[in-house]
Amino acid sequence: MMDNTTRTAFERLLKIAQSDTGQSGRVASFVLAWWNAADHGGFDIADLFAVDAEIGRDMATVFSYLVDRPTAEYPEAYRVEIEAVIRRWRPEVWERYAESA
Repeated sequence: MMDNTTRTAFERLLKIAQSDTGQSGRVASFVLAWWNAADHGGFDIADLFAVDAEIGRDMATVFSYLVDRPTAEYPEAYRVEIEAVIRRWRPEVWERYAESA
């Protein structure tokens, strides 16, 4: 279970990923790489150069949290929000999900 600092950082990232700023697509890639990189693509570490420092720090907070997990952990509590990010940024993947459901 995420601590408050990580939860707050991740929720800020989700909000950005659901919006339409110049940085939203990069943040969406970060979020979706954690959710399922095989389906959604990975996160290009060079994208850190293209986001504001505050956003990069939130990414680092999430990354640091994951480093300390003894086993893989995924943000299941945020499934609805992440699915909205998938619909927005990976519509072709969302279509495949819908077809297989």
